[in-house]
Amino acid sequence: MRIIFAGTPVFAARALTSLLSAGYQIVLVLTQPDRPAGRGMKTQVSEVKKVAQAYDVPLLQPLTLKPEAIHAQLKAFGADVMVVAAYGLILPEAVLKIPRYGCLNIHASLLPRWRGAAPIQRAILAGDQKTGITIMQMDEGLDTGAMLLQHAIPIDPVETAQTLHDKLANLGAQSIIESLELLRLGKLTATPQDDAQACYAAKIQKKEAEIDWQLDADQIDRSIRALNPYPGAYTYLEGNILKIWQARVAKSDSGAAGEIIAAGSDGIIVSCGKGALILETVQKSGGRKMLVAEFLAGHSLQPGQFFSAVMSAGLLNE
Repeated sequence: MRIIFAGTPVFAARALTSLLSAGYQIVLVLTQPDRPAGRGMKTQVSEVKKVAQAYDVPLLQPLTLKPEAIHAQLKAFGADVMVVAAYGLILPEAVLKIPRYGCLNIHASLLPRWRGAAPIQRAILAGDQKTGITIMQMDEGLDTGAMLLQHAIPIDPVETAQTLHDKLANLGAQSIIESLELLRLGKLTATPQDDAQACYAAKIQKKEAEIDWQLDADQIDRSIRALNPYPGAYTYLEGNILKIWQARVAKSDSGAAGEIIAAGSDGIIVSCGKGALILETVQKSGGRKMLVAEFLAGHSLQPGQFFSAVMSAGLLNE
């Protein structure tokens, strides 16, 4: 089969690499344009572009897929199917109809649960016990197309968005190869989604990263894991931002929300709205990640101190 591949980040690059390594004929790769990123705002190329260049695959980086001139370019490749994974651009109806078998999307959830931009983070935040990959026949809706293949995996109690992303990226790469083989054999069957069971995985906003110590310890723990590595959960200590990268739920249940109960080499115990949390890996503003034992060597914390939601001047843009 002649395949057009559309994707941008690491999640998509894993699938593209697997397809190319397996000998599939990728006639064109679509990815987002190069853009400045990072603290130095240097121009960055997408992970998918790096793979395409390594395998010498034709590449297009349009700002949009709406122009008819783009449609004509895509038609010229005579694709049987388009594989889409975390591309980041909307595919108009005209583009969906170009490949003979349409467009197959690799989605990182068990649809219809968690349609949308942040299914991995939302699954952890919600306390889901499992998630997975859905290969979906794309239509004009937001992740509303018929399901072609699903594989589920458990969400470990200590799972972060990064570790779950890596597992799902590998599973997605395996699943699309399985789907294309079933398609080749004429054995790929479509199952409509039950819209009544659908929920939306909204894009993660930076404001969600501030820890609300009034919440249960379990909820805060999930938030810390779901927002690792981006944007990173944070709180305020004496008016300064402190990011929390790793914690675990404690058995302690005393003190007011946000109050430091104890601080030692094993962690900083903080009381929550219900239960308590032991902070294990932290990062002060402008510093590096460090274990609590190292952090406490330069910061004296006493029981009765509080993590605060009060922002001091000059920290609005941190």
